[in-house]
Amino acid sequence: MTRATTVRAVLAAAVLLVSVYITLTMSPRLGLDLQGGTRMVLQAKDSDTAKADRDSTDRTLEVLRQRVDSLGVAEPTLTRSGEDRIIVELPDVQDPRQAAEVLGKTAQLSFHPVQGPGTEPAADDKEQEKAEGSKAGPTLPDEQGDLLALGPVRLSGAGVKDATASFDAQQGTGWSVSLDFHKDAGKKWTGLTGEAACNPVQDERRRVAIVLDGKVISSPQVSPSVGCNVGLPSGSTQITGSFGADEARDLALLIKGGSLPVPVEIVEQRIVGPTLGAAAIDASARAALIGAAATALFITVMYRLFGALAALALAAYGVISYAALVVLGVTLTLPGLAGFVLAIGMAVDANVLVFERAREECADRPNRTLLSALTAGFRGAWSAVADSNVTTLIAAGLLFFLGSGPVKGFGVTLAIGVIASMFSALVIARALTEIAAGSRFVSGYRGVNGIARPGAVRTRLNARNPQLFRSPRRWLAFSAVLVAVAAAGIVVRGVNLGVEFTGGRLVEYSTSRPVDVEKARDALSAAGFGDAEVTTAGDGDLSVRTGKLDDDGERAVQAALAEEGGEATKIRDELIGPSLGDELRRNALIALGVAVFVQLAYLAARFRWTFAVASVGALVHDVIILVGAFAWLGRTFDGIFLAALLTVIGYSVNDSVVVFDRVRELWAKSRRTPLPDIANRAVLQTVPRTVNTGMGALFILAALAVLGGDSLADFALALLIGICVGTYSSVMTAVPGALLLETSSKAPPPARKRAPGRKVSRQQRRDPLDNGARV
Repeated sequence: MTRATTVRAVLAAAVLLVSVYITLTMSPRLGLDLQGGTRMVLQAKDSDTAKADRDSTDRTLEVLRQRVDSLGVAEPTLTRSGEDRIIVELPDVQDPRQAAEVLGKTAQLSFHPVQGPGTEPAADDKEQEKAEGSKAGPTLPDEQGDLLALGPVRLSGAGVKDATASFDAQQGTGWSVSLDFHKDAGKKWTGLTGEAACNPVQDERRRVAIVLDGKVISSPQVSPSVGCNVGLPSGSTQITGSFGADEARDLALLIKGGSLPVPVEIVEQRIVGPTLGAAAIDASARAALIGAAATALFITVMYRLFGALAALALAAYGVISYAALVVLGVTLTLPGLAGFVLAIGMAVDANVLVFERAREECADRPNRTLLSALTAGFRGAWSAVADSNVTTLIAAGLLFFLGSGPVKGFGVTLAIGVIASMFSALVIARALTEIAAGSRFVSGYRGVNGIARPGAVRTRLNARNPQLFRSPRRWLAFSAVLVAVAAAGIVVRGVNLGVEFTGGRLVEYSTSRPVDVEKARDALSAAGFGDAEVTTAGDGDLSVRTGKLDDDGERAVQAALAEEGGEATKIRDELIGPSLGDELRRNALIALGVAVFVQLAYLAARFRWTFAVASVGALVHDVIILVGAFAWLGRTFDGIFLAALLTVIGYSVNDSVVVFDRVRELWAKSRRTPLPDIANRAVLQTVPRTVNTGMGALFILAALAVLGGDSLADFALALLIGICVGTYSSVMTAVPGALLLETSSKAPPPARKRAPGRKVSRQQRRDPLDNGARV
């Protein structure tokens, strides 16, 4: 066993042991659909008596959403109810009272000059106060107890770009809050502190008062080193005081989240049960286990011993990913868990790439050792693995930093899955397979190791050698027809948006007999309300949330519940707004657009601009077809579908990267060979990988679709369609598109990369495709 293999084995064992310890000792944060949580109803008011209008309530909702994100609550649900109420659902919140206190504050931050006792504002301040319509700030007691008047607001919290809590042990100041200003606000801060610095040291007028919600929270003296009319630098400042850790963090998130447009009052707070019953969760768990077992069995059959070792590495991947999710405090929801299990099936991709490259090495040089073929397989697959995972990480990072709500949560889960899958394939699986390859028994029996013989798919393709790209326009025409049919479905049938996008109706009932959530959901489904969300609320009450529901429909819901629980009394009936509001949807689209653009730039830099444009074109092709298919089927577009759509986008890009990586490699080796022949050879070489990777994901999706229940049916269906379409488009849309773009491009073929220390014969330089040579 080589030194590198030993290092990989030790590293893999250490990471796995830590992950197992975390899994056994720490509990995950479960979402509202799995565990339940806190539901609060907030009422927005323009004044003590007047109600807020719809626009003010919507603006308040977006500020609250930022605060909830700052609290660290993942997958929260915020909806507008009626004109002036906001429903906030927080999964797995440890301290509901703290959340209620933070969400209810208006957080009006302002900065004031300090004036002496009885001092009238200066003429300039009076003019500014009159122009801004503001009043002088609150008073501030000095050391003798006299009240010091504060000047008018010179800078508001709107000028603050960021706020962070920090602890300074060296200076002895304890906890403080650092503020970063926007450019214009920073100039005002410099001017305010420069004016204060014109007063003598220790003079009360040399202080600047920082006021939050009408209360002075800090009034620091401007340092003696600051000159008159010079002021402090415009970038940042620090709020100090007798803050504890929690107080400093709460203050930072209040300032960062922004001030509420109107005050809010908490009119209701209660604990709600999980959206999904125990039966639905158990069914989904069984489906996940069966699907994962089927994937492991499939890869073992395809690659024998090495496939079994890869299955062990996939199990390790699952443990590592789960431990990372727990440590980072990511809230687990049922769609998130389904995506997590699906990622186990898709993580087999890197192992399949390596094993197929190793099979090629064994076929080209039958006399080489098994270990050297495996090493060459890892070396040859590295480029495709790196490029496909980097593009996915770019998308995940941008979705996290630019998105919010479920989009941000998806970015976190996606990034963890990608990093864990690379570690699983390139460290754990490699260590296991290299140790096995060093065994005489494994290397001596070709039928045991699984890579010393070519697979059945590769053998048949090599025998037939079909020419796929003699007329690339035909494939593009067929893809255009598919897109047209999908677009027709969007136009003719329309998009059936779910409650998250359109809003709906929330009705609560009290029944004379206790009703299990699962039985209530089954009764509503039988009555024609299969998309209704049912939760327990309070003392055994049932909360039903659904889309458009007229009065006749509401009476049908009430009658269905009465059959299960006796007399059903309606105790609450409200219209609710969309939880995926306009700003959240806009941010999601912006994040997705930027992610696609950055991926385009990366692929253009790593490959060619023609390959990059073709890959993005295939991605758009997949999105339109998936949306169109759901439109034709009349399926609901909701948050679960959004998660599936993002998954399909990542899968489509990965597939295209693998194909184009092989095209680049073969083209660099044979620059005089026509590009259509190069593309045909590349596709035929990567088809085994494409088929085996797709089958690994399809096993789990089929299990989720059949056994996972109604809660995951649409999620599994969307991914089944998306993966099938993505597999097709990466070959029959992206490659023909790149071929047509290359006909108009005058760029030379890619330069050939020689491995260090390897010689290339004249025959190989002429056309390595003729003899299957590898470098």
